[in-house]
Amino acid sequence: MSATLTQILLVAGGGAFGSVCRFLTASSVQRLTNTDYPYGTLSVNVVGSLVMGLLYVILVERSSMSMEWRALLLIGVLGGFTTFSSFSIETMNLLEQALWGKAFTNIVASVGICLLVTWLGMKIGRWL
Repeated sequence: MSATLTQILLVAGGGAFGSVCRFLTASSVQRLTNTDYPYGTLSVNVVGSLVMGLLYVILVERSSMSMEWRALLLIGVLGGFTTFSSFSIETMNLLEQALWGKAFTNIVASVGICLLVTWLGMKIGRWL
């Protein structure tokens, strides 16, 4: 199936919105924690994973919602909001600074917690 122009524009608009939300959320969390550990990135990945799990169940498993809405919300907004590319570069920076404990913690927390809350979001979505 090929993407329609409408889907492409919705993904682009949703991505722009999600990216702004990511920037505002991550920078606010980072300012509040006042540390060199990337809590801002971790927080958006955790929240984004939870919402992805929940919306996947609601929009894909339970709904006949159009592909356009799915593209807007799941690919656009959440794709722009979650930040695994930021996670990767921040983890590499920690490794290059020989901050092994922080790098390992960031890897385990980001992957483990995000998988856990994606599962939780799916459970919540199936319970609703």
